[in-house]
Amino acid sequence: MTDDPFQCRCVLCHDYGDRDEADRADLTIIENVQQHGWHVVMVPEDEIGPGFAYTIGLAHTHGAPELAMFGLDVRAMHGMLNMLGAKSAAGAVLGEGQTHPGVADGRRVALRQVDRRWYRTFFGRAIGFYRRPPLPVLQVAWPDVDDRFHWEEPVEERHRESQPQLWLPPSEHPVGVWTTEL
Repeated sequence: MTDDPFQCRCVLCHDYGDRDEADRADLTIIENVQQHGWHVVMVPEDEIGPGFAYTIGLAHTHGAPELAMFGLDVRAMHGMLNMLGAKSAAGAVLGEGQTHPGVADGRRVALRQVDRRWYRTFFGRAIGFYRRPPLPVLQVAWPDVDDRFHWEEPVEERHRESQPQLWLPPSEHPVGVWTTEL
């Protein structure tokens, strides 16, 4: 959990008067959060950029940060986010700077706090569910074959560009595929 207390303002906790306007995707998110505790949004790779995935509902159900992952196959990221979500549901407190072994093909992942200025760029469905940022979000970073993360040296340029550095403010993020939409 983040240092900031999170008061849930989601569509399940508050009636905003527009529930009858929810589209099929919103209804699926709501159903999954109610049945499973969270939902994973998967945004597949396309001509604009690499794929990414993120959770919605961990903050509502477990008071835990939402999780986001970038640059791998969306189904693989879905499984890894569910693995970490299950840890959170079982009582593990996920936070900035932690590493968790055995998540990415048996290797560790690192958690980094996402700068709030990225939320509208990547987490639109989460904002729709919670209705207002800030909501706590941790980026789940995966290592290269040598167990180095994309911000560490030395690391191949391809791996460095495979994931954004969302803990940096957008104005300080290296220019690349993750900033082309900004």
